[in-house]
Amino acid sequence: MTVVADPALTGLQVYIVGGAVRDALLGLAAGDRDWVVVGTTPEEMVAREFIPVGGDFPVFLHPRTKEEYALARTERKSGRGYKGFTFYTGADVTLEEDLKRRDLTVNAMAQSMAGDLIDPLNGLKDLQSRVFRHVGPAFEEDPVRILRLARFAARLTDFSVAPETLSVCQRMVSTGEVDALVPERVWQELSRGLMSDKPSRMLAILLESGASARVMPEWHHTVRVAQLVDAAASLPLSARYALFCLDTQARAELAKRLRVPTECVDVARLLPVVLAGMARCTPEDTLSLIETCDAIRKPERFDLLLETASLVEVFDAQWWRLSLQTVLSVDAGAAAQTASEPARIKQVVRAARLAALSDRSD
Repeated sequence: MTVVADPALTGLQVYIVGGAVRDALLGLAAGDRDWVVVGTTPEEMVAREFIPVGGDFPVFLHPRTKEEYALARTERKSGRGYKGFTFYTGADVTLEEDLKRRDLTVNAMAQSMAGDLIDPLNGLKDLQSRVFRHVGPAFEEDPVRILRLARFAARLTDFSVAPETLSVCQRMVSTGEVDALVPERVWQELSRGLMSDKPSRMLAILLESGASARVMPEWHHTVRVAQLVDAAASLPLSARYALFCLDTQARAELAKRLRVPTECVDVARLLPVVLAGMARCTPEDTLSLIETCDAIRKPERFDLLLETASLVEVFDAQWWRLSLQTVLSVDAGAAAQTASEPARIKQVVRAARLAALSDRSD
């Protein structure tokens, strides 16, 4: 990983840490870089025109690149959940102390501005062995780390989870530490995992650790769901979420608990309706399904529903697309003018659409 000299950083002990180091060693495309600054103070960072943005602990935006630079810190558990920490960011905190507070050994490596690797916890060895291993006892103080571990497994699909790390996750569930997770954070990690290469690996870890039963008890896992979320690699989040909860009866309750975005909720609600309506192809049934899905106003969403449904069952999706085009081709304005009174406009337009579908099927 090449680091270009930067006047704003001259004289500072600055290191790239975490995922950027891990991914560079794996030969993966570079994403956002996380930086740690050692041996300095918030006042000096401001004097260098860095912009303070941190809440719980000092984080600064670079004056030019706007990348985030955090002061090296240690932490002490002071309460329940992932926010229950007291942070210390004195100038005497070392890089090694900062790395020891991180979650997994493969995420606890750093790189100096000169390109040297700092690896006090043998992260490189675990990286080469393709193993996710927790850094130490502090792992179980933060329940978000279970979700992150599961998400990493969905992204780095050739990695395994160390047995002792899975045991720690199970203990975090049994002691109730995982119950402190807030819905927004669960959804944040779940949605990112669903958009990864193999979401079924995330689901497997959440199941095996017991976390899924606590953070989303309404969700029902099946082998079919695991296979479908992996097969949806080309689809957007709303479709993947719909497949994720396809076999869940309490979809509305699950969405409410996790505060799922409306677009995802709607596709998840309509997918079973589309699947149930595929076999009924009379003009009336066809138009009813199109209306139920609001496909006349939202044809792109209907097309996504058809594409998603095609992963579940074999049917003639193109026939349905052409049926929608037939309905959309009807001149609703012209049909409305034939209505004898305003109250009959909706009925007349619908009749015209039914007639167009009947003509197509003849």
